[in-house]
Order: sequence, then C-alpha cells, then structure tokens
Amino acid sequence: MKLKIHRTEEELLIQGCRKFERQAQHELYQKYAPKMHAICLRYVKDHSEAEDVTIQSFVKIFKKIDQFKGEGSFEGWIRRIVVNESLGFLRKNKSMYLEVDIEAADKEPDYNSLDSTLEAEDLLKLVQQLPVGYRTVFNLYAIEGYSHQEIAEELGISENTSKSQLSRARALLQKKLLETEAVLKNKIN
Repeated sequence: MKLKIHRTEEELLIQGCRKFERQAQHELYQKYAPKMHAICLRYVKDHSEAEDVTIQSFVKIFKKIDQFKGEGSFEGWIRRIVVNESLGFLRKNKSMYLEVDIEAADKEPDYNSLDSTLEAEDLLKLVQQLPVGYRTVFNLYAIEGYSHQEIAEELGISENTSKSQLSRARALLQKKLLETEAVLKNKIN
C-alpha cells in the first residue's frame, strides 16, 4: 500500500520557486513581503529605500532558495536574508546612516517610572525614531537576538561600541517613552 504524502502550501511554493515558476514566486512574495518590509523598516527608515531592500532581499531569496534545506523555519531563513540585506544597505551607506548621537541619550533609564499605557505599535514607532546606529544595534540585540559579538562582526564595529550603542538606545528610548506618556496623560486630564 502506497502512502500519500501531503505537502504543505509552503512546501509547494518552495518547490515552485526552485523551478523558477513565476506564479509560485509571486505567491511567495505576496505571502511574506509585508512582514519582511516591516523588518526592513526597522533598519532602513526611508520607506522607498526599505522597499528597495525588500525587493533585493526577495531577488536573493529566489536565487538562493536551493540553499534552504528544510531545516528550521522557512520564514526564519527568509528573515535572516532580509536582516542581512538591510545591514548590507547600512554598511554601504555607513557615512550617511551609522551616526552616533551621544547628546540625545542621557543617563541609564529609569524603567520604574513608566506606565504601561503604550501599545507595541507605539513602541515600534519610538524605536523607529532612534538614530540609525542606535536603532540598528537595538533591533539586532533586542528583537533579532544577536549577541554583541555577532553585532560587532555584522556592522564592523567593536563589541564595546555595540554595548554602548545599545545602552544609549535604551536611554534615549526611555526618554522618548516618558515624553510620550506625559503627552498621553495630559490629553486624558
């Protein structure tokens, strides 16, 4: 007796992309592009540049899809390519993007003074307002789970610079959170 093998929609899309089927590529792009574009926007602030990075990422995904061996999450594999492409964009434009804004960050944040009235979307908007260097390190460390050593290697900076950028990002984010909550409280009262 022969067993039927049921393939998931994702497996069929991957198989179609490996055969360079345009419909499969289109469906894969439609399925993942919005989420991956949001990831690009965490690193590349300008929407049109983030869109370019997203498209470049999918070109790379389609070219290298044979390298996905089915181990782990396909979305995770795509995400890694998108993050790497975003970092590559920042490296190419390093003089324009990876500035350090030491004056913008004060001391170590006081997390006890925060209310919990902000939503996740509000927090992401505040992260988006961070200077690019801070935002990049914060995203890699706090959201993507990179170590300071990995961040240093990816960005071509020292581990101490990574730690410093993260600390300053947290301090500046804390300051922005407090300011945002003060505005919200004033609107309520």
